[in-house]
Amino acid sequence: MKKIEAIIKPFKLDEVKDALHEVGLQGITVTEAKGFGRQKGHTELYRGAEYVVDFLPKVKIELVLDDGLVERAIEAIMQAARTGRIGDGKIFVTEVEEAIRIRTGERGTDAV
Repeated sequence: MKKIEAIIKPFKLDEVKDALHEVGLQGITVTEAKGFGRQKGHTELYRGAEYVVDFLPKVKIELVLDDGLVERAIEAIMQAARTGRIGDGKIFVTEVEEAIRIRTGERGTDAV
């Protein structure tokens, strides 16, 4: 099993969710996040005063899935989240040793 964490622009969430659903993935976890990468934030003007916004709003999507679906899920996220502009996000893939469903005690891919 693998865990995919994707950091994307908030307005792309619905498109990414729909793309993952088409791949056949049932569950995802979404967290609101703030951060910056190469874009290093930006400056804004508020009531005549200029200030720096270091942390930009992002959305973090997490999903655990069977190894056979990983490449399709990555491709779906990339296609749906891409705008072609800086700040589109990142995808991280890590190994998951075990997954356990609390309610039933199921383990491994059955728990996912």
